[in-house]
Amino acid sequence: MDTALLAATPDCIDLDVLPSTLDGGVAPRAAIGLVVLASDQTMEHEFRRILRQDGVAFYESRLFNDNDITPETLRAMQSRIAPAADLILPSMRLDVVAFGCTSAAMELGEETVFEELRKVRPDSRYTTPITGALAAFATLGLRRIAVLTPYSKTINEGVRAYIEKRGVAVTALGTFERIDDRDAARISTASIRDAALTAAARPEVDGVFVSCTSLRVAEIAAEVEAACGKPLLSSNLAMAWHCLRLAGIDDAVPEYGMLFERGLAG
Repeated sequence: MDTALLAATPDCIDLDVLPSTLDGGVAPRAAIGLVVLASDQTMEHEFRRILRQDGVAFYESRLFNDNDITPETLRAMQSRIAPAADLILPSMRLDVVAFGCTSAAMELGEETVFEELRKVRPDSRYTTPITGALAAFATLGLRRIAVLTPYSKTINEGVRAYIEKRGVAVTALGTFERIDDRDAARISTASIRDAALTAAARPEVDGVFVSCTSLRVAEIAAEVEAACGKPLLSSNLAMAWHCLRLAGIDDAVPEYGMLFERGLAG
């Protein structure tokens, strides 16, 4: 800038301390924390679509994970859960904290995950994708489900055993077998839609659960449900719904499926 112009500029006026008031910020109704896997490309994208209610916000941190999904790599996440959760708005209120890995939550056990979260967020409520899914099955009265995953068959058998131990029969089970999380996120919505419709067509299936936060289901859920007349759930849909309901947010979001018109069972 020209030095002559600078010289002609009057001194800055000191406005002193300005009056201000504090309100509830962007999350006066609910603040939700997400622990997201480092390799996850989908969860935040789908949460941005669903958690758009006035006064509701979510905040996330990333947790290192291996790209390949094996029982060993899933168990290795345990010690990283608390430090990752501790990075989300330290010392500030979080109504709900969600750990965003379906298969790790089942491999470790939900209560183990919650114990890790309690170390740093003792006053929050907790969920995982499978916690949300089990709550959704109860809300929708689903007793016989099809489960679709990108996992190996070994992981799939563990998924089936975990769900059936909780009282829900897995009457159909399929995998895209994309065990690298970077590839799982790129499974097309058309592939997921076709697989979900095939599974839902089975008479012994009450609803379909797509397991894995990397799989994109939010944009096709209502379409599939309209075509088959049965609920289509996913890790992200179930966990987002559960986060809202645990935080006391009962707003309906029917464009993401019939689950989002319901509250928690019981």
